[in-house]
Amino acid sequence: MSDKTCSCGSGCCGSIYPSTAASSKRTLVIEWQRLVENDKTCPRCGNTEQELDAARAILEKVFAPLGIAVDVHKKTLSLDEFNKTPSSSNQITINGKLLESWIDAASGASACCDVCGDTECRTVEINDQVFETIPTKLIIIACLRAYLDRELTLMKNPR
Repeated sequence: MSDKTCSCGSGCCGSIYPSTAASSKRTLVIEWQRLVENDKTCPRCGNTEQELDAARAILEKVFAPLGIAVDVHKKTLSLDEFNKTPSSSNQITINGKLLESWIDAASGASACCDVCGDTECRTVEINDQVFETIPTKLIIIACLRAYLDRELTLMKNPR
C-alpha cells in the first residue's frame, strides 16, 4: 500500500496510514481551515470550531479501542487567501477528502459577517438543509464513513 499524505501536499498532516510496518496505530486526519483577520473569525467558523472540538472528543473515545488516532489540524487563512478562494474557509477534509463527499452533501455559500466583508462564506447543504455552522453530527458521520471506507479497502487489499 502506498503512503498517502495530506490533501495540501505540504505533509502537514502526515500519513493517513502507519509510517512504518512495525506501527499498528492508524490515524484519521481531519483538517479544518477558516479565515482569521486581526485575531477574529466569523461566527459560523467560531461555532464550527466548537462543533469540531466536540466531534473530536467523541471520535477519540470511539476510535481509541480500535487503535485509531484522531488528528485534527486547524489552519488559518489570511484575508488575501480568503478573498482568492472564499469557499476554502470553514472547509473540513477527512483523510484528504472534503466532508461533503463523505456524506453526499454539497457546498454552498451565503452572506456572513463583517469579518468576511461582502464575500459569501461556505455552507454545507444536505437534504434541503443548509448548515452555516457544520454540526458535530455531520462531522462524526463523515469520519465514520471515512473509517469504514479505509477499513474495507484494507480488507480487500491486505499488505
